[in-house]
Amino acid sequence: MSTKNASPMKYIVIMTLLIAVLLAAIVMLNNKAKPKDEALESHPSTENQPTIGEEDAPVSIVEFGDFKCPACKAWGEQIYPKVKGEFIDTGKANLTYVNVLFHGEESILAAQAAESVFKHDPDSYWEFQKELYKEQPEGGNHEAAWVTVDKLVEVAEKTTDVDIEQLKKDVEGEAAKDQLNIDTNLVEKFSVEQTPTIIINGTKLEDPYDYERIRSIIEEGQK
Repeated sequence: MSTKNASPMKYIVIMTLLIAVLLAAIVMLNNKAKPKDEALESHPSTENQPTIGEEDAPVSIVEFGDFKCPACKAWGEQIYPKVKGEFIDTGKANLTYVNVLFHGEESILAAQAAESVFKHDPDSYWEFQKELYKEQPEGGNHEAAWVTVDKLVEVAEKTTDVDIEQLKKDVEGEAAKDQLNIDTNLVEKFSVEQTPTIIINGTKLEDPYDYERIRSIIEEGQK
């Protein structure tokens, strides 16, 4: 009699343990799935920075990028068009670009050229930026040397109406030194350690390629 009674109890114990393990696994997966975005104490200043979209848009997106960075090129090709179409073009958000100079002299040259375009022909800035990223070598080799004054002139001639001699002077001189110092200070202030780094209304994204998360934060900012 006792043996027969023990059998159902044994199955109940096993099922209880299995359920407990399953629940624990679900909790772990949910915790893992939660984005580990960072809520910052403030949002980067966008004053005098290249910005696309309505100035008074309720949501500000700041991209910290490096023209030598393959991941930044990928973000610009894969994520930016979605953000632009859904939120920037509709007046719900704007986007500001801040230069990061992680890859040395070539990063500086590219940033100086971009700042020159922004100063002398701001309406062409975003087209220049897009075309410059396209010039990155295939295969994502960010160490390959490709940013030269000639290359920057070539891109500017295709995308802008800037005076080329002025562009050369700006790239080879220190015309953008103050602005690049401002950008570098922002990089340090907001602990930017990788590119691209995306900050939306004071929230630094853990995964800049998670478009659903980007959408969620932007929509939250509309409320």
